[in-house]
Amino acid sequence: HRRGPEDGQTSHEQKKIINSSRAITILARNFDKLHKVIYNMTMKISEDAIKSKGITYIQKYPYGELSRVTKNHKRHYETPDGRAVPSVTTVLSATKDMTHLHAWRKRIGVQKAQQITTESANIGTVMHNSLEKHVKGIDRTPGSNLIQQKAHTMANVIIDNGLNDVSEVWGSEVSLYYPELYAGTTDLVGVYKGEPAIMDFKQARRLKKKEWVEDYYLQLVAYSEAHNKMYDTQIKTGRIFICTQNNEYQTFDIDNYDHWVGQWYAKLEQYYKKIL
Repeated sequence: HRRGPEDGQTSHEQKKIINSSRAITILARNFDKLHKVIYNMTMKISEDAIKSKGITYIQKYPYGELSRVTKNHKRHYETPDGRAVPSVTTVLSATKDMTHLHAWRKRIGVQKAQQITTESANIGTVMHNSLEKHVKGIDRTPGSNLIQQKAHTMANVIIDNGLNDVSEVWGSEVSLYYPELYAGTTDLVGVYKGEPAIMDFKQARRLKKKEWVEDYYLQLVAYSEAHNKMYDTQIKTGRIFICTQNNEYQTFDIDNYDHWVGQWYAKLEQYYKKIL
């Protein structure tokens, strides 16, 4: 008995129905897994990658982004109330004693100083991007040029020496603001050595003395104060992770929160008196 075209068509349709049923069954069985994958994709983070690093990503607060704007050639942020407030770095730059920087530029020459500044800024940017990818579980294979290779190695130093003590990540590149006063973006918010903490990454040409990094302390407390104001938290721990261009690791933490908060608000007052 030969099968007619109708028989073959029927058999083909039956196979399609059976295959569709199987696919639906498989999807139903794996719905929970699929839901987790979709959730992690929206978080821009791979669950497997994070588990392998031992860092737990927790969406604890509804962090959002602030638009950056330029005002009087300086970085500002637009806050939800429509105001443009200065960035933390803008405040610190405007109130900084530039005597040592001017002396350094004069000593080595303006052109050489600019070259060093630009190269350091480029290395810092690439290192930050590499660390952000690490925290989010994104592939961070470096490019072939020397700056990318150097920055990748420096990021590894911070990962191996600093981030191993981070047990929870609440957010990466987190925009924060203190209403009507200032705003900024911190590299990392989470739990460091059991304490809620604000964390920032820095590159350096050489190891730092504590008296050279006062602005780092001021940055940390500024971000802490903004976070505490926005989300009703009590974060008083801050940590700076530094890697030099010779791959030396160094770290500083807020040693006296109340002291540095007082210094920060004094800087803010100085800034607003200067521009008004």
